[in-house]
Amino acid sequence: MRRMLLLVPALLATTLAAPAADAGGCTAVRVPGAEHSTTACLTDLTTAGTVPTGHTDPADWAGLEAPGTVTPSGVPGVQIDGYFPDTSTTNTNHGWNHDSQFVIRLPKRWNGGLVVAGPPSTREQYANDRIISDQVLAKGYAYAATDKGNTGPEMYRDGARPGDAIMEWHRRVTQLTRAAKRVAARHYGRAPRRTYAAGLSAGGYLVRWQLEHHPSLYDGGLDWNALIFTADGPNPLTTLPPALRAYPRYAAGDTGAHAAMLAAGYPAGSEPVWGYNHKNQWDLLQRLIREELDPTYDGDRLAGTPFCPEGTGSGCDTDYDYASRPSSVHRAVARISLTGRLTRPLISIQGSLDALLPPTRYGDHYHRMVAASGRKSLHRLITVPGGTHTDGMIPLAPGVLRPMLPSFAAAFAQLEASS
Repeated sequence: MRRMLLLVPALLATTLAAPAADAGGCTAVRVPGAEHSTTACLTDLTTAGTVPTGHTDPADWAGLEAPGTVTPSGVPGVQIDGYFPDTSTTNTNHGWNHDSQFVIRLPKRWNGGLVVAGPPSTREQYANDRIISDQVLAKGYAYAATDKGNTGPEMYRDGARPGDAIMEWHRRVTQLTRAAKRVAARHYGRAPRRTYAAGLSAGGYLVRWQLEHHPSLYDGGLDWNALIFTADGPNPLTTLPPALRAYPRYAAGDTGAHAAMLAAGYPAGSEPVWGYNHKNQWDLLQRLIREELDPTYDGDRLAGTPFCPEGTGSGCDTDYDYASRPSSVHRAVARISLTGRLTRPLISIQGSLDALLPPTRYGDHYHRMVAASGRKSLHRLITVPGGTHTDGMIPLAPGVLRPMLPSFAAAFAQLEASS
């Protein structure tokens, strides 16, 4: 496999020790298609229990929740950790050095449902443990999550041709969903009666893809500040270069640059997080996405030149112009693009002050795509005033930004009621 996507700051993940096989006297649970798995009976499957036992990785969710966030706890059950066959080795959790790792959690008191998630950015299978797993386990759902098959800041090395790494994300979510449904059916003696996909950022993009392409696997989905790709734009290669060009002029006091930022879709009111996004997200995301989809742009260099000044020219990602790139690049983006042709109910929540994936270019645009495909009745878009890309950014402007996790939990309840 070859060559990823960093929608939130990269953090050095700690390497988890390998979980004890069949811990607590559990009978080993077989996961269809898995190359390796271990089973543990735990007194608490939520992070309150899995942190002290080493069955999660706090570094994987760092920066995704607001300071002081309290999540549910006290859910006993069974956890299965493992991996599917793969040739890439960037995920070091448990000392396995093996990608396509997964976690499946089966609560003792099951409500008959299953929630499947993929991580944001280049994070691993535990990234959603606080913002999704804890929430749904407390409601009685089984939960399954994948690392998407490639992790870390050089995800673009995974695969043979442009777009392969991102296409693997989709295959791994589909693979895990099928396996987790069979695991739940064997464990509980009956198949899940409801299966939902859920995710943040790149994980939200995975939700949309699954509902567009694999409707038989799901009853609905919920996404949060989801990424989109479309061949003609918007996509990160059309929305990020304008910010990379305008922000340095804005920071230097050029009043015209503020208008350029707004014209590029970056919402008024989100200015307090622009500096953070420029330093930690815009440039990095632009280079990684571009290296995955348009690797010839900078010749033999990998992921371009960070923070190259506007006007540098050839190979500079700040000067990148997607519209003028060869048709092969547009075909690579088309291969991973969404269509809006939903086949199951989807609720999208979008922060009004998201300055990484601006609402008018991402949440609003996908809603229009769904309507244009004649499926408007299947999609509900909820805009959260003051919401930014991740709740961990709230300390940057606490008087302006507000947490989106409560809105995510409320939207999940709405999805349950409507499907």
